[in-house]
Amino acid sequence: MSKIIVVGANHAGTAALNTILDNYKENEVVAFDSNSNISFLGCGMALWIGKQISGPEGLFYSNKEKLEGKGARIYMETPVEAIDYDKRIVHAKGKDGTEYHESYDKLILATGSVPIVPKIEGIGLKNVQLVKLYQNAEEVIEKLKDEAIKDVVVVGAGYIGVELAEAFVRCGKEVTLVDCVETCLSGYYDKDFTDIMRDNLKDHGVKLAFGETVQKIEGTDKVERVVTDKGGYKADMVIMAIGFKPNTALGGGHLELFRNGAFLVDKHQETSAEGVYAIGDCATVYDNSIQEVNYIALASNAVRSGIVAAHNSCKKEVESLGVQGSNGISIWGVHMLSTGLTLTKALKLGMPAAAVDYEDLQKPAFIEKNNQKVKIRIVYDKESRVVLGAQMTSEYDISMGLHMFSLAIQEKVTIDKLKLVDLFFLPHFNQPYSYIALAAQKAE
Repeated sequence: MSKIIVVGANHAGTAALNTILDNYKENEVVAFDSNSNISFLGCGMALWIGKQISGPEGLFYSNKEKLEGKGARIYMETPVEAIDYDKRIVHAKGKDGTEYHESYDKLILATGSVPIVPKIEGIGLKNVQLVKLYQNAEEVIEKLKDEAIKDVVVVGAGYIGVELAEAFVRCGKEVTLVDCVETCLSGYYDKDFTDIMRDNLKDHGVKLAFGETVQKIEGTDKVERVVTDKGGYKADMVIMAIGFKPNTALGGGHLELFRNGAFLVDKHQETSAEGVYAIGDCATVYDNSIQEVNYIALASNAVRSGIVAAHNSCKKEVESLGVQGSNGISIWGVHMLSTGLTLTKALKLGMPAAAVDYEDLQKPAFIEKNNQKVKIRIVYDKESRVVLGAQMTSEYDISMGLHMFSLAIQEKVTIDKLKLVDLFFLPHFNQPYSYIALAAQKAE
């Protein structure tokens, strides 16, 4: 029997807790979390804010009672203040002031990430909002009931920023989307694809201020204006969505860190300290597309890392298979998906990369309804021929196709194998010769 403490109980922590509690019932399991809720699916915040779902209830899939019902001790609203790695003791303090000093045999850190908040003038004004926690979304929704809030500026055109831009338009607001680079979603797609989303946003009334850096936020008590290096924009609310950084303060200089400050872990999710594991957004991953350690913060990665750490903390050796950073977004019916490297990233890394593009209808032309165009890009290594990445977009749900590319990158499949890969055909779903194979055929 071991005593295992999990610090943080959101996606990664919940996955670790469930894995231990379901498979290794002989252990004593304790968890601390600073929040008042568990398992909030932040990816659904924009849907909630934009009134595309009726409420937040379905955005939770676990809670304190479920985990305690399996035998764990769960302390909510009880942040861990310090960890003594030499004596193996976790020091925490509850909302009511109660202090906890819990010893451990194994420790799993699932401390997640925190929003990046720029140090600019006006950042502390009212109605300058962050969006990560349930409470953040709840506060935004409550404030939107004020009819005086008409102009919303979203700073950051990554996935969260783009999704929130759509949400605020759906709420009837005038929306400006600001980013310091010249496009949106640049971390996930090449320009041919980001242009599609850019035009989609413009067509739905989002004002785009790309290639602009926010310098200050103006207002007396509440925000009134956002000033960039190229102009100014009226704002009754500002959403800061410029990204997140790993929350690793509890490492205390004791654990080895990655270049961005994340806990550096091996394929067992173990840190530089024996018996101490790190999972989710606070930890590194092994990136199969570059064959190196990397930092990719995704809920799907968090869940898998939690499962791996849980097994290893209970002395069953399980090794991570690595990740490809597979992701997707759907804005006003335009679906975009990517995995692995973009061509831009691959070339920047010095790889001998090339890309092939193909566009076609999803189904045979005689299917007259619900037959949308599909655009696909496959990135590959010209020397080894191994697939490095893929990007797909359509108004048709082509999301399942991305799983194949993710597996292809993981297993180092060559683009030449994709030319004749066995893909089923039925007119209701696709064409007799798939756009995936036809794209691969274009590779020199």
